[in-house]
Amino acid sequence: MSEPILFVDDEQHVLNALQRVFSESGLETVFTRSPIEALELCRSKKFAVIVSDNMMPEMKGIELLTRIKEESPETVKCLLTAHADLDTALQAINSGEVFRFIVKPWRNEELYQAVSEGVARFRIWDALRQHDEGVLHSLAETIELKDHYTRGHCNRVADHALRICELLKLPSTTSREIRYGSWLHDCGKIGVPETILNSTCMLSEQEMIVVRKHPEWGANVAQQANLSPTLINIIRHHHERFDGTGYPFGLKGVSIPLEARIVAVADVFDALTTDRPYKPAMSFAKAHKLMGDMRGNHLEGRLVDMFFQTLDTEKTGSEG
Repeated sequence: MSEPILFVDDEQHVLNALQRVFSESGLETVFTRSPIEALELCRSKKFAVIVSDNMMPEMKGIELLTRIKEESPETVKCLLTAHADLDTALQAINSGEVFRFIVKPWRNEELYQAVSEGVARFRIWDALRQHDEGVLHSLAETIELKDHYTRGHCNRVADHALRICELLKLPSTTSREIRYGSWLHDCGKIGVPETILNSTCMLSEQEMIVVRKHPEWGANVAQQANLSPTLINIIRHHHERFDGTGYPFGLKGVSIPLEARIVAVADVFDALTTDRPYKPAMSFAKAHKLMGDMRGNHLEGRLVDMFFQTLDTEKTGSEG
């Protein structure tokens, strides 16, 4: 496997333990006790993932990861710390775009999984740069493998969104980009642990903070891959709400890009009408009624009406 991994910890016995965990992984691994040396290494070599301790004499891990973000924004960053407090986690996520927050003493399986998923995210970034339709679709399917309940979700959202595009008579180039954006709208979920994605219980506030990061994580990856503004808008803003109560920025009304408003309608309909870990699929009639109640608050009413108009037209045509 060609993607190298960099481990940084000022304590040699910790590096020795990390080396034992990854000795038979097939990954190319590099170890250093010095954050300064880590920066130099990142200037001369492209690393897929960096795993850094937080409390180190030369500089804190959070500072190191923030500086590496400037040197190598595509490198996936994980923070090791013995202090599992929310403030440290949020600072790590916000300042260094940290992919995983790993508490010492770690469980080997969880650490290995975090690094493996970090490599997967790096590969997504690398593949997105190719701007190939087949690659984009296969990436969407790869992301769905994290959550078997959403299998086929990206294709269904794309199909639903394109119904609205047809009624709006959008240019074919725009519709094509909306299709790609529908495939990739949840690509940031590669950064969300599967234990959260597949939870059957109500999520804690800390877990919700992690979930609500996925639009920005995905948009950042898309920006680094130089994808179009339309795709980036869909990834970043598909959880905004028409009344301004959504995330990540609380945009309101038409300040939400049209492409994101379209995909939001398609995304909500598919979420309601398919089985999820926390609820069974809703009938068409119940979904129709509920989305009618969402008109003007969660979703743009005009687009909701258009979407169900296309479904009603198709239903009438099939009955005829």
